[in-house]
Amino acid sequence: MSDVAELTRELVSIPSHEDERAAGDAIESWLRRETDATVHRDETGNVIARRGDGDVSLALVGHHDVVPPADRQVDDDGSYVVEERDGRLYGRGTADMKGSVAAAMCAFRDADPSCELAFASFVGEEIGGVGARAAIDDGFAPDYALVGEGSTNYTGDDVTDVVVAHKGRRGSTIVAHGEAAHASVPESGENAVYRACDAVDLVREMPFPEAEVLGERLSGSVAVTGIDGGSAWNVVPDRCEVTVDERTVPGVRVELEAVEDVDGVQWTVDQDLPPMECDDEAFADIVLAAARDAQDGDPKLTTKPHATDAGWLTQAGTTCVVAGASETGEAHTKTESVSLDVLDRCYRLYLNAAERVGVETTDE
Repeated sequence: MSDVAELTRELVSIPSHEDERAAGDAIESWLRRETDATVHRDETGNVIARRGDGDVSLALVGHHDVVPPADRQVDDDGSYVVEERDGRLYGRGTADMKGSVAAAMCAFRDADPSCELAFASFVGEEIGGVGARAAIDDGFAPDYALVGEGSTNYTGDDVTDVVVAHKGRRGSTIVAHGEAAHASVPESGENAVYRACDAVDLVREMPFPEAEVLGERLSGSVAVTGIDGGSAWNVVPDRCEVTVDERTVPGVRVELEAVEDVDGVQWTVDQDLPPMECDDEAFADIVLAAARDAQDGDPKLTTKPHATDAGWLTQAGTTCVVAGASETGEAHTKTESVSLDVLDRCYRLYLNAAERVGVETTDE
C-alpha cells in the first residue's frame, strides 16, 4: 500500500464529525515528523504548514472535518470503519476529503518547490467554512491555491479534471406579515399566506443566473424549498415563512430583494457561501498540465456544482482551482469510498503543480 493510501486509512479512522481535534493532532504530528516545514495550529484548529520560498506562494488546501457518519461507518469502539475492497477504500471521509488531504500532505513533503509552498487543512468546512474564514482573518493569503475537493470523472471516465469555477449557495427566508382574523370573516384581516404566495410567484418567475469562467459555462438556480404559516384551521394567519435556496454563480445574483415590493414581506439572508472563479488562465493551464502528466486520461477545465472553501479564498483575493479524488455521488453517502489509484494520481497532480508554480508563473 502506498504512503498516500496508508495515511488516508489512518486519517479516515479518526472521528471528526463533532470534534476535529484528534484528526488535526494526527495531521500536525505527521507534518512535524515527516517534513522540515514550519507547522502552525491556530486557535480554531486549522493546521497550516509552510516550506520553501519564492516570488509567489501556492497552498494545497483541504479540510479534515466530515459530515456525521452512518451507523455502518462507525465501529464498536467509536472509531470510523475503514475497509479496502476492489481497489477502493470505504469509510466516512474517504472521498470528502481525507483522501485528498493525505495526497496533498505527501506531495507537500516530497515536492521540490520553486515557490513558497503551503499546506492547509481547515476545520468546519461542512458547516459553512468556519476554519477557512478564521484563517483568512488571521492573514492566510497565498497567491494561488489548489483545493482538493472532488473533480474526478466530471468530464469523462477515469479522469481527474481541473475545476475553474463552482457555484455558491445563498439560503434566505421570506417572511410575510398580515393581520389575524376569524376565518368566517377573512376580509377583516390580512392573510399572510396570500402575501407569501405573491412573493413565491415572483421567485418562480426569476431567471436563473449564469456566468462564464475561462470559457466554461456555469448555471445557477433558485427554488422555494419550504413554506410554513397558520396556527389553526379557523384563523386567518398573520405570519407565513418561506425558505429559498439559491445556487449563486460568480458576479451574478438573483434579485430576491424584489419580493419586498409585496406589502408586509421581508427578505433575510441566512447563509451566503461564495462561488469560486479562477481569475488567472495561466495558473489554470499550469494545473491542467500537471493533471495531464499525472494520468493517462485527458483531463479538462470544467465547473463544479458544489460550494467549497475555494469560494472563501477567492473572495479574499487568492486565485484558486479545485482538483481532487472524490467522484460525483460519493461524498456524504453511506457507501462513501475513494479509488486508491486516483489517490496516487492526485498525489502526482499536486506534486507536479507544486514544482511548476513559481517557475512557470514567473516566466509568464
